[in-house]
Amino acid sequence: MLSGALATGAPARAAAPRPCRTGRKLVPTCGILWGVAPGALTDERGPSALADFERKTGRHQAVFHAYHHGIRQVFPTEQEIAIARQPGRKRILLLNWKPESVSWARIARGDRRTDAFLDRMADHLRRDYREPFFFAIHHEAEDQVRERRGSGYTAKDYAAMFRYVVKRLRARGANNMVTVLVHMAYVPHTTKSWFVDMYPGDDVVDWVGFDTYSYSDPGYGHGDFAELLNRRSAMKPRWPGFYNWVRAHHPRKPVMVAEWGVWFSKRNPGHMAEFYREVGQQIGRFPAIKAMVHFETPSNKKGQDSSVDSTPAALREYRRLGKLPVFQVAVG
Repeated sequence: MLSGALATGAPARAAAPRPCRTGRKLVPTCGILWGVAPGALTDERGPSALADFERKTGRHQAVFHAYHHGIRQVFPTEQEIAIARQPGRKRILLLNWKPESVSWARIARGDRRTDAFLDRMADHLRRDYREPFFFAIHHEAEDQVRERRGSGYTAKDYAAMFRYVVKRLRARGANNMVTVLVHMAYVPHTTKSWFVDMYPGDDVVDWVGFDTYSYSDPGYGHGDFAELLNRRSAMKPRWPGFYNWVRAHHPRKPVMVAEWGVWFSKRNPGHMAEFYREVGQQIGRFPAIKAMVHFETPSNKKGQDSSVDSTPAALREYRRLGKLPVFQVAVG
């Protein structure tokens, strides 16, 4: 005989939904990771910029995005490790590395100095930082491709370099890397005959990411969230948009919007707030997206501003967006 609530005919309580958490390869069990590159392109990037961003947006950031160049300093740095391990505010690091000392082809062949750097990196990761982290290798490489034999910078050279770096680090015990291939999601790069040759292989790519921005002034890049993810070009009408392309070519890979934002314009100040509202309304249409990382800068190389508090309305909508259930993923 049944006992308790069921025996008396009282309705059974539905089990509380399990909270979303990071799982294997940092893919969330549900929901979407929410993060930021705070104070980008300024001297304030780091803990103070992160604290300021979290204060004004009213929430903890699950992902902290930082950039590294060359072969002098291994990473994560002590500062980045402290950010990842902050008591009560654990974060995933997204560390972006550009190897600028020699060509892609030379790295893939085994450049002595680069090899020594990679070995120091692997030692550092084994000894000082064992937590899983996102590792992007030479993001937005498309505009540096020189599709000329012997250039050292062909699309296939890039793929070979990416493979070599990942395999050397893994072979020396750096098994906590979750690799991200980050594309510059712009036509005409994405429609070049060599574009598919940039892919290093499923065994060394864990996530596919892309960088894309919305423009507040009507014209190129002006539109809603769906336009941002699948930006088209009248010059290349067969291009399906980047999100659609990734789903067709790499259907099993989680997708990261590794840099995104809205470039503010005084001529159209309401666009930023409107765009943030549309993200919340449309995100459910893009189930492959598992992480979104905002790029916050008061001035990029073109003087464009992506600060989420460019207007009070924009900040209000961004705060609302970050509090939606879909973006609540615990780092664990």
